[in-house]
Amino acid sequence: MPPKTDILVTVFGAGGFLGRYVAQSLLKTGVRIRAAERDPRRAWYLKPLGGLGQVQFVRADITDRAAVAAAVQGSDAVVNLVGILKGPFQKIHVDGARNVAGAAAAAGVPALVHISAIGADPEAESNYGRTKGEGEQAVRAAFPGATIIRPSIAFGQEDDFINRFARMARLLPILPVIRPSWKLQPVHAADLGKAIALAALDPKNHAGQTYELGGPNVLTMAELNRWICETTLHRRAIAELPDPVGKAIARLTSWAPGAPLTWDQWLMMQRDNVASGPGFEAFGLHPAPLAAVAPAWLVPFRRHGRFAKA
Repeated sequence: MPPKTDILVTVFGAGGFLGRYVAQSLLKTGVRIRAAERDPRRAWYLKPLGGLGQVQFVRADITDRAAVAAAVQGSDAVVNLVGILKGPFQKIHVDGARNVAGAAAAAGVPALVHISAIGADPEAESNYGRTKGEGEQAVRAAFPGATIIRPSIAFGQEDDFINRFARMARLLPILPVIRPSWKLQPVHAADLGKAIALAALDPKNHAGQTYELGGPNVLTMAELNRWICETTLHRRAIAELPDPVGKAIARLTSWAPGAPLTWDQWLMMQRDNVASGPGFEAFGLHPAPLAAVAPAWLVPFRRHGRFAKA
């Protein structure tokens, strides 16, 4: 293996929420990263995380074959983090994933890590789950040795999941919970970043594998919201909405900007988001529980911040 400083990893979607954690894990090993983004300015905040010349940037939209092909040239590994929760699912999750995998194979890149999702299934009812499943098939067809990682819902200081519920708990006297019995396995984005970096740098042990990565605890949506209220010191009543009510909300409001739940997300929540099969143990990692990480950054959501009485 060449010296770490000679290894180049191209990361598509490096400027996103998960991208910062993947970049941090890679940079700590001494490798160089090439941040590929439609607008490279989204990833400029990564530059101070590395040493001189350790981070470079390239403009690349994964739906543009030529741009993707140029972005992967000279890479020792490629990571595709790009995904969406609403919008042109087929274009991003399937066609874009195929472009990245095909370009990596054509360039002779030794390792490809593709980020999918728990529940990815070509037969899924939701567009998200279906296209994630079809995307996996497209990646495998183009790059059989790709490592596919299916995370549960990731949390971290910059997320729009735990923080969204914390904002609601701060503002609303009663906290409505849609699909209160839905199970998820929140996973810390830093742990995901470590696993993804290991998969990219060690294809000998991880090529061709599919991993499902979740945190150490399985929670229902109702349990998660109660925990957030307790942690932020807000005594809120939890209103567990019956499924017919939640379904109506998703059906009638999903078109609106800032809607609490889209129809596609409602369909996704008909299946629990819990990991099965090979997971973090394959990387020798022990993921951190939500309760060990989140309270520190949730302090601002308390009524009096860090001066609130615990």
